[in-house]
Amino acid sequence: MSRPPRGLTPEEAELWRRLAQTVKPLAPPARIAVAPPPTVVPAPPAPLPRKARAAPLPARIVTQSPAPRPLDRHGLDSSWERKLKGASIQPDFTLDLHGHTLEAAHARLDQGLTQAVAMGARLVLLITGRPRPAEAADRGSQRGAIRAKVLDWLAAGPHAHRIAAVRGAHPRHGGAGALYIVMKRPR
Repeated sequence: MSRPPRGLTPEEAELWRRLAQTVKPLAPPARIAVAPPPTVVPAPPAPLPRKARAAPLPARIVTQSPAPRPLDRHGLDSSWERKLKGASIQPDFTLDLHGHTLEAAHARLDQGLTQAVAMGARLVLLITGRPRPAEAADRGSQRGAIRAKVLDWLAAGPHAHRIAAVRGAHPRHGGAGALYIVMKRPR
């Protein structure tokens, strides 16, 4: 992910920041030669008469925007993307969270990923149920609450460093009600 999930609490934002610092890119980012935008510092105004002079203003800090980063593939090469898009690969492990409470689903997700890692699964099919339209990401006990929270749980969970990518499932495997979790190759 290129940015933290929506609606993070300060505690979740701190966890996300700490997690993002531990991520090591698969390949060094491509350098794109982009000329920085010109910074214009206005000329100082004409001096005022002695009586009208106020205290000096603090120095202005001119910042430049960071260079644009190239879009990355989130740990997947084109063959993986093609296989997932066409559902030509079968999941090694299926984890069904549909119908659980939030607490039970979170616990089952951690247990299921532990089991998938122990089995050496590379592709996990996570069944969450279809997302429901709602304003807030924290839906509590409303329908679609698991789907709204699952990305946050994966990002902050104990298996975050083992996940290469999360993609929406093909209709053959559940469509909008399921996700593919591609696990990194064991080292």
